[in-house]
Amino acid sequence: MITPVLDPSLSTPLYEQLYRQIRRDIESGVLPAGEKLPSKRALSAHLKVSVVTVEGAYGQLLAEGYLRSEPKRGFFVSSLEPTAPPPVTSTTRREEPPTAPTASVPRYDFATNAVDAAHFPFATWAKLMRQVLTKEDSGLLSAIHPQGVPALRSAIVDYLREFRGIDAQPDQVVVGAGSEYLTGILFQLLGREGGYAVENPGYRKFGRILSRQGALICPIPLDEQGLRVDALTWSGARVVHVTPSHHFPLGTVMPVTRRRELLAWAAAGEGRYIIEDDYDSEFRFSGRPIPALQSLDAGERVVYLNTFAKSLAPSLRIGYMVLPPHLAERYRREFLLYSSTVPSFEQYTLARFLEGGHFERHIARMRVEYRDRKAALTACAKELGLHARLSGADAGLHMLLTLENGMGEDELVARAAEEGVAVYPLSASWLTPPPEELPPTLIMGYARLEAEDIRQAFRRLKAAWGSR
Repeated sequence: MITPVLDPSLSTPLYEQLYRQIRRDIESGVLPAGEKLPSKRALSAHLKVSVVTVEGAYGQLLAEGYLRSEPKRGFFVSSLEPTAPPPVTSTTRREEPPTAPTASVPRYDFATNAVDAAHFPFATWAKLMRQVLTKEDSGLLSAIHPQGVPALRSAIVDYLREFRGIDAQPDQVVVGAGSEYLTGILFQLLGREGGYAVENPGYRKFGRILSRQGALICPIPLDEQGLRVDALTWSGARVVHVTPSHHFPLGTVMPVTRRRELLAWAAAGEGRYIIEDDYDSEFRFSGRPIPALQSLDAGERVVYLNTFAKSLAPSLRIGYMVLPPHLAERYRREFLLYSSTVPSFEQYTLARFLEGGHFERHIARMRVEYRDRKAALTACAKELGLHARLSGADAGLHMLLTLENGMGEDELVARAAEEGVAVYPLSASWLTPPPEELPPTLIMGYARLEAEDIRQAFRRLKAAWGSR
């Protein structure tokens, strides 16, 4: 039986120590593919720790794809070798995806581009703003470094090292006014040659921004593990945009096997890069957040992209990217002519918010709040009937609601709108015509709605969808 050495005196939780040691043994080959691990109870008795400790470690390893679970058989080590891909299907390109239907301002809105503003820590933020005004004084009126205030870049690096497993330096960080601005800078930095691959279905805005700048957009199909690397290779694209920790909108968490396969694709060609969009990685509701793809990158091929839109507020317009060292050097050599697009006042305030641990506490509170809303959405979907089912619940702030009551997506959206409820069709996330066999599915963001609002909204949805 495996015997990891756990040290209760360390600040690292026991379940995380166990997870890291088993993961290291799998990656080094000490635990080969197919090896059966002890049951949770057997290992907890052997190590003299609680079952909860082992359950936490196994759960994280399952989520990352290092283990697989077989009903009534137990836990087995997953193969880290790429599996044979299915045949590549057509990826006919279409520049403009369909847009979701619009209507008057709804009473209940399941949009994915909003957060709960009522729980924003206004008092703490105001206190920090006053501190910044006192300390920085007239310095707030001076020009700042084009990459962002050094204090903020240092705070971001510390946070990423602790919570996303990213080992970077402040001079690799570029702060900008949201992902749209940073995407434009990235396009200039990486160049247009070879095309840009995007997930299909996926986050439409990234491809639309790049296509406006003249990039060739290559939609890449997905399977149950995320973006298909065989189709990526076939496309001839040189840069790929992915959401591996929580795919938008399907909710897929890319396992380590596929992540390694993606990194191997990048290493196999000159000038290939992966843009990792980690848009809502803070909101995982079981275990620690999945380590970032960038944390596995030994070849300087991953650009890490994130914002504070989901974790704090979209209106702050503060995003950042972590460039590989050689790209960061080139950025400083060629792009420092661009002024910082985020006011220094907000940057200094956010730096203090991160340094003081306020961000971590805010995220912890919001996880509890959002967990309640997720539970309300899950319960309402079960009570809805109409052959409704939810998916994509492992992480993030939205789920997919699939219905088979004889209505298509357009009709479901229209009837909901008549009842004052805004829902959004999954088909709008495709850059090519979606497969005909897919059942009608809606993207249900729950961040802006209180649990009781979700229940009220579903009462209306039941009335809207209950009959034709």
